[in-house]
Amino acid sequence: MNNARTSSPNSSEVIICTENLQKIFFSNQKQTEVLKGIDLEVFRGEALGILGPSGVGKSTLLHILGTLDRPSSGRVLYRGEDIFAWDANRLAGFRNKKLGFVFQFHHLLPEFSALENTMMPALVAGIDKKTATRKAHEILCRLGLEERLSHKPGELSGGEQQRVAVARALIMRPDIVLADEPTGNLDTHTGEGVFNLLLELNAELGITFIIVTHNDSLAKKLPRCISLLDGKVVEQHTQKGQER
Repeated sequence: MNNARTSSPNSSEVIICTENLQKIFFSNQKQTEVLKGIDLEVFRGEALGILGPSGVGKSTLLHILGTLDRPSSGRVLYRGEDIFAWDANRLAGFRNKKLGFVFQFHHLLPEFSALENTMMPALVAGIDKKTATRKAHEILCRLGLEERLSHKPGELSGGEQQRVAVARALIMRPDIVLADEPTGNLDTHTGEGVFNLLLELNAELGITFIIVTHNDSLAKKLPRCISLLDGKVVEQHTQKGQER
C-alpha cells in the first residue's frame, strides 16, 4: 500500500481520522518534513498499532492526534469535526475528557500517591474530590493495585508505575487512549503484562486504543497495524482471526 487511505476489514464508525496530514519542523533555517500527507481512519473501539523505525514520525502523528501538537497542514476530524478549528478552551476540554495518554515514561507526580495521581484528570475537569477519589479507587483496583493506593511512584515498581499511568488515562472514560511506546521502558516480561492489560481494557471497555510501538512481537497481538516510513503510511495489516 502506498499511503492510500486505511480502512478496517469491516468498517464501522470512524471516531477520528486525518486528511492529508503534514508536519514540518524548522531548525536553523532548515526544514524537515516529518509527515508527508497522512490519510488515516481509526474506528470506534478498535486497537490500532502504529509501527515503524525510530524517526519516521510515529510519535509526531500520535501527538497531533492528541492535540499536543498542531499539523503544518491537513485536518484531524473527530466524529467528523475539524478539531483544530476549535478555540483553545474547547480543545483543552476535548483533550481532558475525550482523550487519555500513556507515555513510555509514566510522568507521574513524585510527591503524590498512586490514588492522587490517578485522580488528577478528574479534578482538572471539575469533578468533586469525593467522586474523583471513588473513580480512581475503582480503576486502580481493576488494575490490581488495591494494595498500592497510598504508595508514591518511588515506592512502586516500573510495571506498577505504568499501571497507575494507565489508570490515570482511563479515569475520565475517554473515547480514545493514545499510548506512545507504553512498554518501552519496561523489561520484557513486565512490558508484555502491561501490553496485555491494554488489550484487555480495549475489549472490556470498548475504548479505542492507538498504540505506537517498535516491538514487533507485541504488535502481532494487535488486530490492526499500520506502518510509517519516510513520513507516509506504507503498509497495513490485520491479524488473521481478528477481523472486525
